This record gives sequence, structure tokens and C-alpha cells, in this order.
Amino acid sequence: MDQIDQLQQLLAEPKKIVIVSHHNPDGDAVGSALALYHFLAQPWPTGQHEVTVLMPNDYPPFIHWMPGDDRVMIYEQQRKPGREKVNQADLIFCLDFNQLKRINELGDFIAKVPALKVLIDHHLEPDDFADFMWWDPKACSTAELVYDFIRELDMAEKINKDVATCLYVGIMTDTGSFRFSSTTAKVHHMVADLIDRGVENTRAHEMIYDSFSESRLRLFGYCFNEKLQVFPEYHTALIAVTADELKRFNAGIGATEGLVNYGLGIQGMKLAALFTDRQNIIKVSLRSKGEFPANEICSKYFDGGGHRNAAGGSSQLTLEETVKKFIDILPLYKEQLVE
Repeated sequence: MDQIDQLQQLLAEPKKIVIVSHHNPDGDAVGSALALYHFLAQPWPTGQHEVTVLMPNDYPPFIHWMPGDDRVMIYEQQRKPGREKVNQADLIFCLDFNQLKRINELGDFIAKVPALKVLIDHHLEPDDFADFMWWDPKACSTAELVYDFIRELDMAEKINKDVATCLYVGIMTDTGSFRFSSTTAKVHHMVADLIDRGVENTRAHEMIYDSFSESRLRLFGYCFNEKLQVFPEYHTALIAVTADELKRFNAGIGATEGLVNYGLGIQGMKLAALFTDRQNIIKVSLRSKGEFPANEICSKYFDGGGHRNAAGGSSQLTLEETVKKFIDILPLYKEQLVE
């Protein structure tokens, strides 16, 4: 019996289900989780599942508009009820992360509970913590895998407008509005199907990309004008933002989301980096073009990882020390950066 057959049998009877995604959830994390929620929460022939979406912490305001957002539990704000849901669960779906440490202390708790774990993810080298794995590193997003998962269960008729909208957001955000190389012909066919199922694609794009607060837009402008450094000899651009600057622009959750991508918009750039001082840790975000392995730099030097062209990590050094470390690394990759 393959995994899909086993999961079909498990889902045939009402279950208590928890869906969790990674710390600092992005569009794919929230979109794939809410899509799976709307799918599982529909009436089933034998009854109804009790489904909870549990995020480790809150996420940017421009993601909060998706259907079902009001039903998401934030673990940092609701630790006790969140633990109760996890402790009572029969099934825990782990979406868009490959290691339990990506959900911080919630991961330690999930590792100990008896619930069966189902991993749905597209990141490289997942840890062996799940009982079932629906995993493909070639997928453009976890939302793509949730779409495939529903279809493999032979339940495509349950992809209603709410499911489709959340899937669309996950795919759109993780493909950079369908411009990354992971946007295959299959992805376009999938998106066409989601639009046929009711997605208001123009509205979705506007809600994600055209809903800047004034302070966030001013932060971006400040970073472009004052903080951008370009290293033409390495085809690399970087921005480093201090904690005081974030405070000055009232930069809350998700305020720097997408900022790193603009470095690649400079002609000739192959690698872009963003360093953000969150006081207790320096957040590292890298983006690259072509075959350059941004994930290798993050995994080797910044306790992180990710995809070849989109990766992240962190540093316990100061912001200045972290930036210097990155700049000192660039000569090691000069051949790949200038080829």
C-alpha cells in the first residue's frame, strides 16, 4: 500500500488535524496551509475533520486577507491552546519546512507527540521526522505540492474558490509572480485551472504586491538610496539594515519582505543579499540568478539553506561583522559569479 492509499484510509474517518508551517511564514507557507485547511474542513462522506492551522508566529499584513485567515492560531500568542491542539491531534501536516527546528520550540513539542506526521515540502534534504512524505525539491512551491496531493487523493472537485485562492497566492509568491525558473509549463496549466475555479488573480496580485504602507515604501526608498552597496567585480548587490533604521521606519512583521529581490534588478547582478538586524539575531536573505548556489552560501556560512536561487540564514555576529563575513566570502565564488 503506497502513502496515498494509506492517507486516503486515514482521512476516510473524522480526525483531529493540525496544520503547521515555518517560523516567519511567507505567502507559500500561509497559502498552502490555508488551502489544505479549506480542503480538509469540507464535509467528508463519513463526517467532518476538526482542522486547526497553527503558525509559530505572526506574518505580514499583506498576507492576512486570505480566506480563513481569521481561523489561524498564532503559537507565540496562544501557547497553551496551541499545545493542546497538537497534543490531541491524530494527524499533523508539516508544510513548507524540512526540519522541525524551523518551527522553533513548537518543533520540539511536535516531535514528542504520538500524532502521525505528514510532510509536504519542496526544500532540499528534509530531516527524517515524518511518517509520510509528499516531497519534491523541483516543485515551484509547497502550494503546488498541495494541489498535486489533492488531485492524487482523487478529490479535485474539492478545490473550491477558497482552496484555489490560497494555492494561487502560494504559487505566485514563491515563483516571484511567475518569473522564476521554477515556473514550468505545468505550473501555468495549474494556475489556469485555479483561475477557472474562481481565483480573482488580479485582486490577489494587488493584495500581495500593491498594498505597501507608506512607512514600508519609505523604508524601501531609503534602502535603495542610502544602504545599497554594489560590487561590480563580483556581480553582487547588498543592503544591510540596522535595528535603529527598522525602528525609524516603524518596520513591523514582513516590512522587508521582497526587498532583497531588487538587487537582482540591477543590470549585470547575479547575487543579491539582504542583512537585517533583528537585535537578537541578524537575518540573512540571498537571491541569485542562473546556476549560482545561494543556498550553498547560506548552509555553509550562515546556518541556513533553501533553494539554489532563494535562500536564507542567520548570524550571531553583529551586523557589521556579518556583512564583512559575506564580503570576504565573495572572492571564493568569483569564478561562478563572473562566468
